[in-house]
Amino acid sequence: MKLQLTFLMMILFESSLFAQLTLIKVAESPLYQTPPFKQCHASTLVELSDGTFLAAAFGGTQEGNTDVSIWLSRYENGIWKAPEKVATGDAEDGNVYPNWNPVLYKITPETLTLFYKTGPSPREWWGMYKESFDQGRTWGPAQRLQEGILGPIKNKPITLNDGTLLSPSSTETRTAEGLSWKVHIEKSQNEGKNWVKIPIDPNTPYDVIQPSILVHTQDTLQILCRSRNDAIMQSFSYDGGNTWSTITKTNLPNPNSGTDALTLENGKHLLVYNPLVNGKNDRSKLNIAYSEEGTIWNDIYVLESHKTGEYSYPAIIQDTQNRIHVTYTFDRKNIKHIMFNIL
Repeated sequence: MKLQLTFLMMILFESSLFAQLTLIKVAESPLYQTPPFKQCHASTLVELSDGTFLAAAFGGTQEGNTDVSIWLSRYENGIWKAPEKVATGDAEDGNVYPNWNPVLYKITPETLTLFYKTGPSPREWWGMYKESFDQGRTWGPAQRLQEGILGPIKNKPITLNDGTLLSPSSTETRTAEGLSWKVHIEKSQNEGKNWVKIPIDPNTPYDVIQPSILVHTQDTLQILCRSRNDAIMQSFSYDGGNTWSTITKTNLPNPNSGTDALTLENGKHLLVYNPLVNGKNDRSKLNIAYSEEGTIWNDIYVLESHKTGEYSYPAIIQDTQNRIHVTYTFDRKNIKHIMFNIL
């Protein structure tokens, strides 16, 4: 009898780990009805206090060209308005540089910040930002982040209950041995006015960039990272982001492509990622995975599945009505937005 009870408890425990939620698609649309650029990539999404949404992406003739700017789109009454150019690469030295990877985030209810990168390449770029105090309708001047701070590299920051702002960041450095990828956290305790850089396992043998942050408790945090090692990588903090564990592999594949993750209001987690690893950078399939505790993941929704093409670089948020929003690159020609109800 005792063995039977133990076995039953093990089954119940395993089934609880693999419990899932259901996503019901309620809206789907491209951001751009008539894209004002040839290519676009790297979207970001934020809900505003007036119930509307803003999305941004970089767009131009081709990634890395000097005409690549940051474009902003507004979602009102179920429609994406025409995009507006909100940041260019005009620099103080008189040169024009490409822009990269915007991230929208409300640092305070009144302050909306657009972070982005400017520079010739990810090895040489620097962190920039603009602020808006009227729901993104007008923006202040382009400002450069403090020396050594890049801002959120691809994915959104988080704000802890005590006001601590944690920005997931990374560097790509060319060394004598080749290209070195490292992740770190940028921390601010005065609403983004000043930042300190917190390294994460700087001696890791893995090449990792573009972390996203999951919040288990105010002390226990987890990052999930893109890698060049065929798997999504992770690290944990048990002191609110001040120190981090050794980077380890998750059970999730990664074909050297950006991901994004989200801790839901109920404490569970969602991840958007490209699931194919076949010896090449394959971004033709894009999935949503679910986890109860952040380490065991199960696919629950297929966003895209094609033989070729690129469907990548997702952003995911949960809005105040408990809906899930995902945006992602749609074959470099557009950005797709999908909204879900949770069951």
